This record gives sequence, structure tokens and C-alpha cells, in this order.
Amino acid sequence: MTARQVLHAPVRMLRRLDRAIARRSDKRRILVDSRTPVNYTMVAPVVRAMASDPRVEFFFTASEEPGRLRDIYREAPPETRLVHPRRAALMRFDAYVASDFMWQTLPRGGCRIQVFHGVAGKYGFDAPTGHMRPWDRIFFINRRRLRNYVTSGAIEANSPAIRLVGMPKADAVVDGSHSRDAVVSALGLDSARPVVLYAPTWSPASSLNSVGLDLVRRLTELPINVVVKLHDRSRDIRPRYSGGVDWIAALQPLLSNGRGTLAPGHDISPYLVAADLMITDHSSAGFEYLLRDRPLVRIHRPELIREANIHAEYVDLLSAASSSTTDVDDTVAAVERGLADPAANSSTRRAIAQDLFYCPGSATTRSIEALYEAIDLDPAAASQPVFESPEASCQRSA
Repeated sequence: MTARQVLHAPVRMLRRLDRAIARRSDKRRILVDSRTPVNYTMVAPVVRAMASDPRVEFFFTASEEPGRLRDIYREAPPETRLVHPRRAALMRFDAYVASDFMWQTLPRGGCRIQVFHGVAGKYGFDAPTGHMRPWDRIFFINRRRLRNYVTSGAIEANSPAIRLVGMPKADAVVDGSHSRDAVVSALGLDSARPVVLYAPTWSPASSLNSVGLDLVRRLTELPINVVVKLHDRSRDIRPRYSGGVDWIAALQPLLSNGRGTLAPGHDISPYLVAADLMITDHSSAGFEYLLRDRPLVRIHRPELIREANIHAEYVDLLSAASSSTTDVDDTVAAVERGLADPAANSSTRRAIAQDLFYCPGSATTRSIEALYEAIDLDPAAASQPVFESPEASCQRSA
């Protein structure tokens, strides 16, 4: 036994005792940690589905920016239990769920679960330089990321932490949860006109910072609806995130002609359903839009690719699935071509979507099943059914 193991042996013994005492009751506590509102949207479908189970209690924290706790969860239900990270450190949780590489201090232990928050291959998510072995469960969105983790040495191929579940947030893009016309009408736009969604990623090197205002101005001159969906971080005026620009104030005057609007919600799923064409630079939302099999325009930003440390294969995938542009003129031209011929490149879009999203439409089901297993509860004993049978949850292989 190493010195480290000797040092941690009493801690492990106390945690086992603490767990044994807690497990005398069926009650389980789950802590969700978020850095931005989009982190919450990743787990929100699972939370909603399990909310009716009286044996489960969810708590929500923001370990890296506790001062923004209420702002981060502002779209969560009013009864959401918010807890400061200092208080969370004193509590016992059966599971800790994070959709980013956050690490809340939990002296009393808990099953640590990583669920990720996108599929864009940015910031080392698909080629981690460190290992992932401290995580007790890793809920993979697709086999590609799983292979990359094994290849990079982040985990072993036979790791007991591996769970292939898909992306719960993306279920709503394909399962009929949202109606195109209802979303467009709720935005105050004419549903008879085509909808073009502009959803750049956050970064001072993004297309928003380089051509965004000119592009939106030109788009509003077309006979279309323009919906601009800002990334959570683009709403943050700190220079590292938005370049120090108040983008809401800058864009609002351009979208006041009745044909454009800023998307108010943090979950992009309804706007993906509403859009007849999407423009992005490099974002997970761009890949999620492939599930709609509609035209995608990518504004190529080499500086963004470098700054965001985007995995090369994801750059190639998005390029193959989209029409690539570099400036305002060719972007507008690509939009016009895409709206005129939406079926072009359909087979490539569908193939890449199938590769990147494991069994879309039923990821929430598998995530719930895996979460119940992690907290050692029988989901069948819930007061109301919370998910369909595992056999019915995935109708095709990935």
C-alpha cells in the first residue's frame, strides 16, 4: 500500500460509514454543478423527468462562479434548490453531475458524473491532456468521443465509468417537443417567411466579433425572419468572453423591423426546430442542427479554431456538412442558395448527425436509467413511470 493510500484509508472508511447510514433511507441527493445556463440545459430534461420521484432530491450549485448562482439557473423552475458551494461541501450527495470539467469539493464523497455540454470538439473535450479516472461515470454523447478518450489514454477501453447515452438536450430537436410555427409565432415573427438562425459561438475570435453586425444588417434586408441566438458567454461583457461588447445593445437596433429578433431563451433547441437554415462559425449547436437535416452555413474563422483548440476532425466534419464562407457577401449568397435548394448535401448532413448523436430522441431515457443505477435506486419503483423500457429506448444502432 502506498503512502497516499494509507493517508486516504481513514477518509474512505468514514465515507463508507456515512453512506451506509444515509442508505438506511431511500432518499437520494443529487448535486448539479453549472458554469453557465447552457450547462443546466444539458441536464434539465433528466431533472424534469425525475422530479416526480419522491425518493430523489436535486440541488444546484455554481462552484466556479457562486456569485452568479441565481443568474445561471434563472430558467429553472421556482422550486429549484440552489446551494452555495461552501454549503454543498458540508452536505452529503449520492451523485454529482457536471457538464463541464468542474470539480466541486465534496469531502463526504459522491458518485461523480461527467455528462459534457456539446459535441463541437473544442477546448480539449475530445483530446483531454489529463486523465478522466477520478470521474465515476462518463456519459458519452457518441462513440467518436469515447474512441478519442481511449486513444488519448484518458480512460481505458474497459473502464467501468463508461456509459454511452447520447445528448438529452438534443432529444427535443427530433422528438416533436417543439413546433416550428409555434416557436416562430412566440417570437413575434411571421411563420410564413423562412427563418434563418444565426448562432455564433462565444469568443473574441468568433464571427460575431468579426462580421456579426454587418451580417445581421444584410440578412434583415432579405425577405426572411432573422433569429440571432447568442451564446451565454457572448452575453457576458467581460473581454475574454464577448470581446468587451454589449451584444444585446449592439444587435437590438438592427432587429427592430419586425423581421428579426434576439432569441430570449438559453436552450437553443426550439430555435433549431424553427429554423429553415442556420449560420454558425463553430459551435455544438451547428452540429445539433444537423439532426434537422436542413441547410447549414459555416463562417470559417481560422483564429477561432486556434484559440478554441478545436479538434481537427470536428473542423472537417462541420466543413463537410455545411457551405463554408469567409465574409458577409459570400455568407448571404450561401443563405440564398441554401433556402433555394435545402436538399443539397442532405446525405452528408444525415451521416454526420448519425455519427455524432447516439440514438437521438431517447438519450434522456438512457441517462435516467444510468443515473438511477449510479445512486443505487430501482427506477421501476418510482411513484410514476419516468422513462420507457430500455429495449424501446433505442430503435437503431449507432
